[in-house]
Amino acid sequence: MKILGFVLNVIWLLFCGIWMALGYVVAGILCCVLIVTIPFGIAAFRIAGYVLWPFGRATVEKPGAGAPSFVGNVVWLIFAGWWLAIGHIVTSVPLFLSVIGIPFGWANLKMIPISLMPLGRAVVPTDQKFGAR
Repeated sequence: MKILGFVLNVIWLLFCGIWMALGYVVAGILCCVLIVTIPFGIAAFRIAGYVLWPFGRATVEKPGAGAPSFVGNVVWLIFAGWWLAIGHIVTSVPLFLSVIGIPFGWANLKMIPISLMPLGRAVVPTDQKFGAR
């Protein structure tokens, strides 16, 4: 399964991972330029790593992420989240048009929720036991 994950990640990287990761990196840099929004920038860089190499990893809710994460997610959604979600949609369309790209298009669409609400989430390896997440 590790070899299959590697192959899927390489194909993902070539067709859409690098472009979407660049979008998150740009959002992270813009957020870090403004001192107040550094937590948003850190979240954007974390998600950029996940979007760059997603197979074999998943996102889970962080325990204890409460009202501050919710408020931060609303701010993120307004200023950056919807742009990144549109990027996932636009990137998935050409993937759906090819037969081999259909699974990657679905994977791209499954990343929309984390692009809209990144705070209060953690990226974990999928080989962890469910209770360890």
